[in-house]
Amino acid sequence: MPCRKIRPAAHTDCREMRGGQFYKNAEIIEKEAVDLVDEEKISRLVRQTLAGMDLSNLPKPRHQLGVFDTMEEALAACNKAYTVFRHYNKEQRENIISEIRRLTHEEAEIMAKLAVEDTGMGNVYHKTLKHHLVADKTLGTSDLETRALAGDGGLTLIEMAPFGIIGAITPSTNPSCTILCNSICMLAGGNGVIFNPHPHAKRISAYAVDLVNRAILAAGGPENIVCTVKNPTMETSNKMVNDPSVRMLVATGGPGVVKMLLSSGKKAIGAGAGNPPVVVDDTADIPKAAKDIIDGCTFDNNLPCIAEKECFVLRSVADELIHHMLKNGAYMLNDAQIKQLEDVVLVWSKPKKPGDKPKRVINKDWVGKDAKLILEQIGVKAKDDVRCIICETEFSQAFVQTELMMPILPIVRVDTFDEAVEMAVKAEHGNRHSAHLHSKNVDHMTQYAKAICTTIFVKNAPSYAGIGFNSEGWTTFTIAGPTGEGITSPRSFTRIRRCVLSDALNII
Repeated sequence: MPCRKIRPAAHTDCREMRGGQFYKNAEIIEKEAVDLVDEEKISRLVRQTLAGMDLSNLPKPRHQLGVFDTMEEALAACNKAYTVFRHYNKEQRENIISEIRRLTHEEAEIMAKLAVEDTGMGNVYHKTLKHHLVADKTLGTSDLETRALAGDGGLTLIEMAPFGIIGAITPSTNPSCTILCNSICMLAGGNGVIFNPHPHAKRISAYAVDLVNRAILAAGGPENIVCTVKNPTMETSNKMVNDPSVRMLVATGGPGVVKMLLSSGKKAIGAGAGNPPVVVDDTADIPKAAKDIIDGCTFDNNLPCIAEKECFVLRSVADELIHHMLKNGAYMLNDAQIKQLEDVVLVWSKPKKPGDKPKRVINKDWVGKDAKLILEQIGVKAKDDVRCIICETEFSQAFVQTELMMPILPIVRVDTFDEAVEMAVKAEHGNRHSAHLHSKNVDHMTQYAKAICTTIFVKNAPSYAGIGFNSEGWTTFTIAGPTGEGITSPRSFTRIRRCVLSDALNII
């Protein structure tokens, strides 16, 4: 998908506004005063500058709409707004969604920069593309269908109705994209939304909520139908989950948060973790497969949960595949470097209970970091065009068994396609999230699809084709494998209602 021309809005500085000319003058004074040792002279200069300025026209930090100090305030505001929004028809909701799309396109690069700055993960170009993808391919009210059953007994309508207030937990990996995508889908369904974002992405998450509210107001909608808190914590999450006005819960994140929501007693949608394997057989277009795999694995530095995490390739084409990966920005590790890298990107976890054995888990400091930066930690000065780290390993190696969310791709050679499928199923760990295949053999496609049983199954394309990027189908960043909704859309956030008229309007 080509990147659109970005036109940042004048009012959308991605950091808190600093006060225009006042700060420019103050910074000049500070620089000129470096050599002065008399602090009183410096203070006098500043006071003189302030006295001579007209401060009435200085820009003020913009109040972020829908962002509250406490969860109680957010809940109260959203409930108040919902008393109005619940009466909005589809046309009114679609007008709001159109404005969200427009602002998302307009401020895509700003949000991408803030997301990288806020979380330290991913890269600006790919995050910009993801925001445009959300704006273009998230479904709106067109996804909601009314069914009619007419017969001798009368007429029955089956419609998709809102749940009410939805409580949503969002991740640090795709923070603003998830909030924007969820907001479009949930508002399309007629719901209000309370977000409790990941604490490591609170600034970009607040920005996204503010954007949604600006769009809603511009379209004539009520203020605060989408809300969040300035400082999300486990405590604010618990308050959101347990509040009786929240009728539905949605979690996009790891298995812990999904389990917590599923035990709440409320209707819940859980989008959990994955460890997507990619298989390459001897019928594949190997040069294309190599490029597609590297493109998918490195998209936003492997942060998307659908991205290729480990590769199983038939031995007869393995050398050719690796050769073309190296031509497409990959760097190959030797055995000694693999050992070194393990100590960088993996750490030993503490046993949760007596008798548990410690195991290696990801070092979160390196999630979503550039391949070149990771390589520097083991003394490798890679070229600027290196974007992926590849290595040959055994099936049991930690890189194969662990979802790293880094541009690191372990490659395992296999003798048969059956062996590749067996290993891929085991490495996916039953998450039923995503899997990928490069093959021209339809029987292999069928065999793998039946065995892996994932929500997303991509063939002969980069993994991001699974969410509609350069492919057919709508997009989402809440892929609900654990609870079965799959690629979520507005209908996922509705409940089915039946309206029966007996012995009437059966006009045929």
